Amino acid sequence: MILREQKKVDLKVILTERLKISYSEIAEFCQRWNITELALFGSVLREDFHPNSDIHILVVYDSSCQLTLSKLLDMQEELETKFGRAVDLVEKAMIKNPYRLANILNTYQVIYAKQ
Repeated sequence: MILREQKKVDLKVILTERLKISYSEIAEFCQRWNITELALFGSVLREDFHPNSDIHILVVYDSSCQLTLSKLLDMQEELETKFGRAVDLVEKAMIKNPYRLANILNTYQVIYAKQ
């Protein structure tokens, strides 16, 4: 497997300029939904991000969290409302394809991690 060198991105710029959201809003969302880690991946971190791009989000939930499909859809809908665009919400533990997981982990940027 070849790992690409990751270009450093300014997450503050990504949050405030591209996503129009504050870190405190992200933290509040994660705490409310029992998310222990939230990361961005895909075009939102690159120069090819455009007004019609969706946002790819990788999440890790607290081990005690019992999420139903309905709750996951509510969470995704809330994110889409916050960002004003489509969101692809991916649970890290559910990625079974090792190549997809490696590709995501090679490029993702954590924007929230539970202390």
